[in-house]
Amino acid sequence: MNRIRPLAICLFRHKDRILVAEGYDPVKKEAFYRPLGGGIEFGEYSEQTIHRELMEEIGAEVRELRYLGTLENVYIFNGTPGHEIVQVFDGSLIDVGLYDQTVIVGQEVDIEDTFRAVWKRIDEFGEGKAILYPTGLLEMLR
Repeated sequence: MNRIRPLAICLFRHKDRILVAEGYDPVKKEAFYRPLGGGIEFGEYSEQTIHRELMEEIGAEVRELRYLGTLENVYIFNGTPGHEIVQVFDGSLIDVGLYDQTVIVGQEVDIEDTFRAVWKRIDEFGEGKAILYPTGLLEMLR
């Protein structure tokens, strides 16, 4: 189904690191990283999406959400084209112990799949380095 998907994601910064989920595209044979968040449901504000998604995915409560901007992401994942409008936020995790965890195991509710979220330094991303999605996010961080 060809449709534009509205998303909300949140950057959680700690020192020079951000919390990102690990992803892999088997068609491109490409590992990538993406901040946590997900699809905005009908009637839900994007800030509410961040609260709901973080609770569903890693059981975490968030605070101090601050809107950073919007990105448009047109891409191909696993051989299928996609198009997203992404509301980007910065925020804080209430459970400060999460900032010290090397790996946080998360759960994708809709597909009942687990994923790993890790803290990566911002300078680990860029040309010839690790890939950060959505496109344009790294420029927004700089």
